[in-house]
Amino acid sequence: MSRGVGALLVLAGVTACGRGAGRTVRVYDPFEGPALSSVWETSRLAPGSVVIESQVVRAGRSAARIVLRPRDTFEAAAPGDVASERDELLEAQPLVSRQDVTYEYAFSLFLPSNFPIVRRRLVLAQWKQDCRGAHACSNDAPILALRYVGGILAITRTVEGRRDTLFTTRDEMRGRWTDLRFRLRFAHGAQGRVQAWLDGRQVVDVAGVTANAENDLTGYRAPGRFYFKMGLYRDLLPFPETLYVDEYRKTQLPDSASPPR
Repeated sequence: MSRGVGALLVLAGVTACGRGAGRTVRVYDPFEGPALSSVWETSRLAPGSVVIESQVVRAGRSAARIVLRPRDTFEAAAPGDVASERDELLEAQPLVSRQDVTYEYAFSLFLPSNFPIVRRRLVLAQWKQDCRGAHACSNDAPILALRYVGGILAITRTVEGRRDTLFTTRDEMRGRWTDLRFRLRFAHGAQGRVQAWLDGRQVVDVAGVTANAENDLTGYRAPGRFYFKMGLYRDLLPFPETLYVDEYRKTQLPDSASPPR
């Protein structure tokens, strides 16, 4: 076990056994420590944007509060896109998902009752295929995203430039905790799978492509790797937004759970 993975085990209830392709991932972060655990990498966070607090909590004694302020972690506009700002928790490198393996993620989100309703891009959670610095894929959309735009919560899948909306709801999610669970297999062809549950109710069950091709045209390299982020990622806006997160889990499922039925 690597030294970094061992630190994760101590700080946040993580098991990541073995090395390289043979490792098994099992993560639980209840956000109960005095600061963020090593489950998370902080390169997408502005200083002071995340605190562990005890007023708004899903379970246990505390949760993480993320406050996105204008120009936090600013990213200039790429061709065909607009500038963005973000404060996101990024899973640590030893936990990044592998192609053709099934993982289950669960987490809880809380938007304050006065959270602004805006018809502009806002992503609360996303899974991206690792571009590894290649120019061709550097501005690609996430493979899977949880979006909140104009009061509508949506789950979208984007592969090779095509975006499909897998689920939407106009149900009010502000002022209460929302529990989310995803079972995902990133793969080419029919072996790919997206399943999602919202507050215990299954809302998505889709088989099909969930990974971009790996070649010189796309810029991606094999074997595919896929990383998870959650927080606030948006177009530039002149006011702050606040999100609470709690009870994060990630589990690598056995091979028998992987193929679509």
